[in-house]
Amino acid sequence: MNNSVVINTAICLPAPDIEALIQGRSIVAMSKNYIVPERQFVLCPTDASINVLPVEQYYHSNFLATAEIALAQVSAETISLNAWVTCEKCEPLHNTESLSALSPLTIWTTEALQEILRQRHNIFLLYLRVYQLPELITLSIKANSQFIYLKEPSTIYEAKPVLNDRTFAQRKHQLENRQPSLHPELEELQNAIASLTISQPAAKQLDEDIKVFLGWSSDKLIKQADPNLAWINDIAKLGDRSIEQDEGKSNYQAGTDFEIIARRSLDFLGFKVEENYKGGAGGLDLFCSQPYPLVCECKAGKSIPDRAVEELDRIGRRHLKENYLQAVRLIIGPGKPTKNLKESAEISKISIINVMTLQKLVEFKAKYPGAINLVELQQYLQPGQIDYKIDEYIDKAEKEIKLRSQIITAVKELSEQDNETSKATHPSFTVTEIRVHYNVTHNPRLNDEVVHHLMIELSSPLTGYLGRIKGSDWNSDRFYFLHDLLIN
Repeated sequence: MNNSVVINTAICLPAPDIEALIQGRSIVAMSKNYIVPERQFVLCPTDASINVLPVEQYYHSNFLATAEIALAQVSAETISLNAWVTCEKCEPLHNTESLSALSPLTIWTTEALQEILRQRHNIFLLYLRVYQLPELITLSIKANSQFIYLKEPSTIYEAKPVLNDRTFAQRKHQLENRQPSLHPELEELQNAIASLTISQPAAKQLDEDIKVFLGWSSDKLIKQADPNLAWINDIAKLGDRSIEQDEGKSNYQAGTDFEIIARRSLDFLGFKVEENYKGGAGGLDLFCSQPYPLVCECKAGKSIPDRAVEELDRIGRRHLKENYLQAVRLIIGPGKPTKNLKESAEISKISIINVMTLQKLVEFKAKYPGAINLVELQQYLQPGQIDYKIDEYIDKAEKEIKLRSQIITAVKELSEQDNETSKATHPSFTVTEIRVHYNVTHNPRLNDEVVHHLMIELSSPLTGYLGRIKGSDWNSDRFYFLHDLLIN
């Protein structure tokens, strides 16, 4: 926005409708009056509306919980305004229109649209581009009309849209042409977890990811540093017992602290750590039952003692009996193993990794939550010192992530080229077109079958980096860009 915008009028809409607009879930509202396009208004939520049916019949069931929360938050004394809009289009609705095609693209039921038109004979559909207000505006009046004048005009110097230009254009095109939603099941899932976002950080992240995938948000999925994962930086530190001694802790306490963080690390990686097995006198430090049995001995300190292999064999057999031989056996500790220790580990088929290697695995999992496949990792847990094998596994996983990021970039580049020539709002491409562009720009030699497998993975509801238009066979499938896979 090159010039500032001065807004002195608010448009009053039902609180649920405004919530849907601010969330990016909707880009339209209903109005009793025609509004000239390009006019700007501040959004003013109200419990009064053009609603002609009870709320449970007026809104779709997958939006009902959000609608009820929004209505409950509308104050009778003061009203908080936090968004403004530009009217991009004002489209009259007529009784002759097929409302069953329009309804799924909005928050309103077909029954509600039909009843409104029956009572009012016509209604206007406002296409609204929504922006965040730089500061909240508080009103102490109760709206009794569709428009109210602000006591003090609001000057906007920087536009902060809820949806970027591309996403809004795609949504507008879909609505204008009454094109059906591609992912109704995900819309149901988003609504189901919406109420959990206040108290559950994991639910909030999933909620944001789904909104980006559905086109309700254009925020990039940038993983910010999570303060809840700060403990990861202490894994290697707690493995070095000499540091703990400097802090006044006993050897036993240092070992216990290291065992606790090792237990937390394996659990974070996806192993099922059994609580019945803990260290101490004659105790097995760690036992994981899933996805495969794994026993672990944790040795804090500057080095791993030669007796560690014999201890793990003796204690493991005592606790697990014959199941011990079927389990993956692992020793974790700092420092370089002695020659005797490595020989004993190879004979007993025990893997040894440095505590820093454990930390690298956990850091990689934190950066790319779905990147570590524990079944694949098992192939790298070979007898002896295997830090280099774990490095090989991480390197392999990073290359696979980079390949997928490059494929997504290829689709994005094709989309940008297509927009420059055809101005299409939602360009899609065949596997062959994507493969050719990728091979030209990155110089490998992938074939159509490999690229198609990657496209299916990247367009699945659980990833959502690309969208898919299913064809009659895999050769006729078409794919389009949704959002980047960012690599740190």
